[in-house]
Amino acid sequence: MQLTDKIYIAGHRGMVGSAIHRRLNGLGFQNIIYRTSSELDLRNQHEVAAFFEAEKPVFVFLAAAKVGGIMANNTFRADFLYENLMIQNNVIHQAYKNGVEKLMFLGSSCIYPKLAPQPLKEDYLLTGLLEPTNEPYAIAKIAGIKMCDAYRSQYGCNFISVMPTNLYGPNDNYDLNNSHVLPAMLRKFHEAKVNNDSTVNLWGSGSPLREFLHADDMADACVYLMNSYNEAGIVNIGVGKDIAIKDLAELIKNIVGFEGEIVWDSTKPDGTPRKLMDVSKLNSLGWVAKIDLHNGIQSVYNEKFSENTQA
Repeated sequence: MQLTDKIYIAGHRGMVGSAIHRRLNGLGFQNIIYRTSSELDLRNQHEVAAFFEAEKPVFVFLAAAKVGGIMANNTFRADFLYENLMIQNNVIHQAYKNGVEKLMFLGSSCIYPKLAPQPLKEDYLLTGLLEPTNEPYAIAKIAGIKMCDAYRSQYGCNFISVMPTNLYGPNDNYDLNNSHVLPAMLRKFHEAKVNNDSTVNLWGSGSPLREFLHADDMADACVYLMNSYNEAGIVNIGVGKDIAIKDLAELIKNIVGFEGEIVWDSTKPDGTPRKLMDVSKLNSLGWVAKIDLHNGIQSVYNEKFSENTQA
């Protein structure tokens, strides 16, 4: 990518898209375009076609998606499947029709089978059953990967796919009804501290293992791969190490300064037992994560809850 190339970020206001935007700005890219969902409905085929025809972006980061945690994924199964398929189908097809030089499709680690061997290698895709609670979202993302590869095979498009692990960082979602585990914990512990509560209730047993990558590291990896990777298939983006949810809760509890007790509700689902990315492919391409989990969470907490935080 050249600094003057027109770059379209689909989903620029989400955690992923905004992190990519920050990274490109920091590197001096001068021609970044984007639209809010009210300005451009990516689910609408005609609107997306008109946008690409008018703007003719050279590079596209496809970070737009309908996202959420276990509760949202499991409740709005039709919405997650339909909306994500429509978004990616429209953007990928119009990128092809309008001669986009390169497109990056961002997926999710939930594409891998629920009981796949750990750590998750790229070639484990489609080797087993998915985690039921987020199956519609995962199926949509798998379709996006295969669509990129199909357009590469049939039309010669340089469309690549990357699979970030669990992310956290600026512009995360803290809504307790549809947020992911780390931001939900941050909010719960913070509110419990402010309210002088004696306990914090958390879902599940705390035994699942999860990997967490700061959004700024993810964005740095995406820009790096956009400049250097041009193959079919997928590339995992992660840190290559995980943490038990119980240990994450203790870490966040200490960062927030909550002094009460943690109560685990084992009647609630745990989700996938473990999700650790094998990042040997990414590391071999020359990129390694830099932001430590404790420091990353501390910075996010200070930024999000600074008015009630003594950091």
